Amino acid sequence: MMMNNMETPEVCNGEGDQEEEISLPGFRFHPTDEELVSFYLRRKVEKRPLSIELIKQIDIYKHNPWDLPYGSSCSKMGLGDKEWYFYCKRGRKYKNSIRPNRVTGSGFWKATGIDKGVYSNGGEGSECIGLKKTLVYYRGSAGKGSKTDWMMHEFRLPPPNNPTANP
Repeated sequence: MMMNNMETPEVCNGEGDQEEEISLPGFRFHPTDEELVSFYLRRKVEKRPLSIELIKQIDIYKHNPWDLPYGSSCSKMGLGDKEWYFYCKRGRKYKNSIRPNRVTGSGFWKATGIDKGVYSNGGEGSECIGLKKTLVYYRGSAGKGSKTDWMMHEFRLPPPNNPTANP
């Protein structure tokens, strides 16, 4: 789950497919890792939508990272935004594989280390409510790609069979 920092979120007017965009002056979206997992991601997975769409659903792998704010219908984002938040389903590299497919048009996202736990109440003595993976974008093909300055944090819920296990 990569997401988009929207200074002016969209507010649904409740009339079917039509939406009215309303600017909320002074609004800033700066959630903690715990808030991203326990509130936003969990609600999305449980299909409990919010009345204000703060985080857009987009297949980030169909876009190069520098095109994401523009190819995602997030037209109200300012050019100075350095963090974006998106919901994205993680595709598989092969049909019967657990290996994720993180290839884009011009390169690929590569994991930089192991998953880190996201804990309730911010402490490691608490319940593990999610996992966070850091990825870096490489231009080119695997094995020949050149590292860029683009970074992504992917959040996911822990496996349902052992939700309190350390990652």
